[in-house]
Amino acid sequence: MKLFILNVLLALAWVALTGQFTPVNLVAGFGLGYLLLWLVRPARETAGYFRKIVQVVSFFFFFLHELLIANLRVAYHVIRPSLTMRPGVVAIPLDLKTDAEITLLANLITLTPGSLSLDVSTDRRVLYIHAMYIDDVETFRREIKEGFERRVREVFS
Repeated sequence: MKLFILNVLLALAWVALTGQFTPVNLVAGFGLGYLLLWLVRPARETAGYFRKIVQVVSFFFFFLHELLIANLRVAYHVIRPSLTMRPGVVAIPLDLKTDAEITLLANLITLTPGSLSLDVSTDRRVLYIHAMYIDDVETFRREIKEGFERRVREVFS
């Protein structure tokens, strides 16, 4: 956590030195700070922070990809309606334990067009999802578990 705060401070210093407080410049400063911290880290220090940042960035791009694909699929069916839509409610068994992990997973699924998180069981072991396109229930479960849930678990571990 100390490295993350230091990285944010380096990014803010970069923004102050350049005099341009824009999101792009802040991200550039964060990237430069990350690179600087990686170059000066002692060899014996854990590389957990550096792995975590890579996981978070990877997760972000995974979600953007899934969001784009889902938007295109829904837009296609809006423009060219057909009877291929097979909606349904699927129960997904959860391996996630904390409320934050489950909430993030549920929100990411809801943000993806064509799917909606409906409820979490009282024992927090099952997430109920409504989806517009369910060709095979087991394939849908596997996509959620190996896609979103696995990546959420990696980010929080």
